[in-house]
Amino acid sequence: MRLVVFGIGYVGLVTGTGLAELGHDVLCIDIDPQRIRQLEDGIIPIYEPGLDDLVRRNVRAKRLTFATQVASPADEADAYFIAVGTPPGPDGAADISAVTSVAERIAEIAKQPALAVVKSTVPVGTCDAVQAILDKKAHVGLEVVSNPEFLKEGTAVQDFFRPDRIVLGARSESAKETLRLLYAPLQLSGERVVVTDPRSSELTKYASNTMLAMRVSFMNELARLCDATGADVHAVRQGVGSDTRIGKRFLYAGPGYGGSCFPKDVQALFHLGRAHGVPMRLAEATHLANEEQATFLAQIVEKAVGTLKGKTVALWGLAFKPETDDIRESPALKLAVALLERGANVVGHDPEAAANFAKAMVQYGTRVKVVDRDYDALDGAHALVLLTEWRSYRAPNFGEIRKRLCDSADDLPPVVVDGRNVWRPQDVMRAGMRYKGIGVPSVALAPDRTSLGALR
Repeated sequence: MRLVVFGIGYVGLVTGTGLAELGHDVLCIDIDPQRIRQLEDGIIPIYEPGLDDLVRRNVRAKRLTFATQVASPADEADAYFIAVGTPPGPDGAADISAVTSVAERIAEIAKQPALAVVKSTVPVGTCDAVQAILDKKAHVGLEVVSNPEFLKEGTAVQDFFRPDRIVLGARSESAKETLRLLYAPLQLSGERVVVTDPRSSELTKYASNTMLAMRVSFMNELARLCDATGADVHAVRQGVGSDTRIGKRFLYAGPGYGGSCFPKDVQALFHLGRAHGVPMRLAEATHLANEEQATFLAQIVEKAVGTLKGKTVALWGLAFKPETDDIRESPALKLAVALLERGANVVGHDPEAAANFAKAMVQYGTRVKVVDRDYDALDGAHALVLLTEWRSYRAPNFGEIRKRLCDSADDLPPVVVDGRNVWRPQDVMRAGMRYKGIGVPSVALAPDRTSLGALR
């Protein structure tokens, strides 16, 4: 098929490249000429494992091209994909102005009947609004269908080719058949397509992300309760996750969720509920619990180190998750601000997201630094906080960490705050440091001051 993808952000680039890899001719459109030039030169503007090779291979095969405008023969495409951003407005509602703008462009350029496929995450009813625009302004018959994306940053290429499901919100049988044909190569190992109406499809995306975010926030709240009561969140997670009705995934306590999807989609869902007079109280609570997690982490650091004024805290992991350079709504950003407000300075390291983090924190001047080497972030710091579980952080040299970190003012050894609960407390304490996990009993893990003195 001949396809056009509008928007070369995260979703558009992965989707367009994946469709080209399936054998379709794909033109990707973006309003940013610099981004187009980068892609034509083989420079991928986002970090996503495996995507760079996939883009270059399909560009060489001339199945994948990039431009700022649609020209012949792309104006006779079989389908136009809308994959532009829908950022939250000041009130949290999704801004769909970019979606409607693309719809108007499609109406102007399409020269033959085709599908307009909405990949963007949009409020319920958006596809109907896009259909109204096309019905009014297009010169040919165009049908709007909903086809939300379920790509996870860090594994997006794998997710495209091995999806859990492909949700299609379409009304006509011809549209359903065209989309089934489009995704047929992904169906060889079994049925993955879920066919529904556009409005149900639109809501499915918001419901899926909010449900996952809800599990994260609930476990983080339980971790706070564990911290207050002396319970162990590890044991709680194992006991809860052993129930097959609940399952073990997304039951890990941590610094909170971030990225481009969960925060935006949770807020959009409860705003959508308000607009229709149906309060989405669990979604609102999920968002609130997530916003409070950074304060909880800052309190952990302050309790362990003492007053933070003039002290330095090292952060390992600045991206919101491993295998991405995305810092949008990153727990590291929120924690850094909370620490800075308490008078601390921050030094960060991340294998991919350091430059993005530094740019986002430029307003704080020299109080925030990023370094190229992980251990260099520890020099002169009074605490280390692990926020993103990159593989390179999973088995560090704790002896080296101990040498570089400073003792607290009251001569207590430095503290390591394991925001992902991936390190073994005994390894940290054996190196002469204090360990603090998220929702892990502090008393059981408190180091013996005498043995620590011997280790020094």
